Amino acid sequence: MAESVVMEIPKSLFPFLLLLPLLYFIFKHFKYPKNSGSGSLPPGPYPWPIVGNLLQVWKDPLTTLTKFGQIYGPVFSVKPEDRLLACRTVPHILPAKNPELNNQYIGWASEYAESWRDLRSVCKALIFSSKAIESQACLREEKAMKMVKYVGSMEGKPVKIVSVTFAAVFDMLSRIFLSLDLISFEKEIEDGWLNRLFRDLVEMAVQPNVSDFYPILSPLDLQGLRKKIVKIHEQICSKWGDIIKERRERKTSGEDNNPGQQDLLDGLISNGFTNDQIIVMLRELLLAGSDSSAATIEWIMTELIKNPRCMKIVQEELAREIGQNMVRESDLPKLPYLQACFKETLRLYPPAPFLIPRRALESCQILNYTIPKDSKVQVNVRAIGRDPKYWENPLVFKPERFLDSSLDFKGNDFEYLPFGSGRRMCPGMPMAIKQVPLVVASLLHFFDWSLPNGENPKDLSMSTIFGLTLVKEKSLLLIPKVRRSLPM
Repeated sequence: MAESVVMEIPKSLFPFLLLLPLLYFIFKHFKYPKNSGSGSLPPGPYPWPIVGNLLQVWKDPLTTLTKFGQIYGPVFSVKPEDRLLACRTVPHILPAKNPELNNQYIGWASEYAESWRDLRSVCKALIFSSKAIESQACLREEKAMKMVKYVGSMEGKPVKIVSVTFAAVFDMLSRIFLSLDLISFEKEIEDGWLNRLFRDLVEMAVQPNVSDFYPILSPLDLQGLRKKIVKIHEQICSKWGDIIKERRERKTSGEDNNPGQQDLLDGLISNGFTNDQIIVMLRELLLAGSDSSAATIEWIMTELIKNPRCMKIVQEELAREIGQNMVRESDLPKLPYLQACFKETLRLYPPAPFLIPRRALESCQILNYTIPKDSKVQVNVRAIGRDPKYWENPLVFKPERFLDSSLDFKGNDFEYLPFGSGRRMCPGMPMAIKQVPLVVASLLHFFDWSLPNGENPKDLSMSTIFGLTLVKEKSLLLIPKVRRSLPM
């Protein structure tokens, strides 16, 4: 007998299906815009009337789009057309109070405009320049040691790696951006309140949304996604307005204790940013920096537990180069194998598997295909990093492939783009490539790690949850054992 296949329709799609008669009316009375320019559209699966390919990608966009790429097209470079593809489509669910704030996002800004370039320049000068990154090193080291001491207090007990590292990285960023501790480190590890909210945000941000596909329906918010996200953002940012107000008053009254030392908030106030603009930027930077870094650290630790040979090499390298001292950022260049493990993890598990989608500023030609104006363009960097045409044994964790290799993550090698490339490349890369190896090195230098209940590392689940950030479906639990005396 032939096997029957039943496709389950997601419940969140039901409101949309009820409106199909209305969409049919729209479809019958309005024509699709014609392509401008010569050439044809890129190949792809046949789209159904009205719903297109929505039902095919709804449940598992990452797997489905990877398969589509294997069937319909080669990997190609968009470098020559980077300017024309440097805009964004701002998702309906991003809760900016008015459309003008859409250009106050660093990553999601809708236009590649002068205002966005000025914003990025301010951020680079204040927190992402080489000088700024170097000046922040002692703060990151201090927070890394705070994490080490907490883990030491948990010796012999299961530790949820993503919770510990999320708290550590968020702690680093809040001190760098605001000179404040926005969370209680131990409390956040225990209940994971903020981490859960951030996870909900990044998962909802990439969930197929009827309002994005059919803007005429956006006021209805049929799936309730915008309503949910606005509520989450209110929980996260509830006290930030008071923090900004207090800082403004302190600067105005001349009570600033360190007038010559500026954090990000000082710089934004000095450059005339409004409270709403500052909140939009802080929300984006804190979310992107902490969630993606914690996810990457969890993947590194997972692969090292599964590959004890690699774990041993890293720990021997640390013992040789660091000795009994705490790990400092100035030590990182002396740890090539650790850096190779970091790069190999980014190849297999890039923080943003599709990067942030781009939008065509105007109709343009890519190879022999026409990309119509306002098309959403996604780059599947996860599939590129696992493509056997470019990588030998692509599914194998093999850090050695990056030793004595010129491949780097600065956007010049198109077979390896974990941070993107071009004008809209991730601005936080200079900070990420410091804080992630620092946290990992600290965890491995001071502790040996094992799975609870004698579990076999080979049985570890590697299933993922698809969101803006690629995370493990089942969080990694490890038991620490102190391997050297902890600093007092």
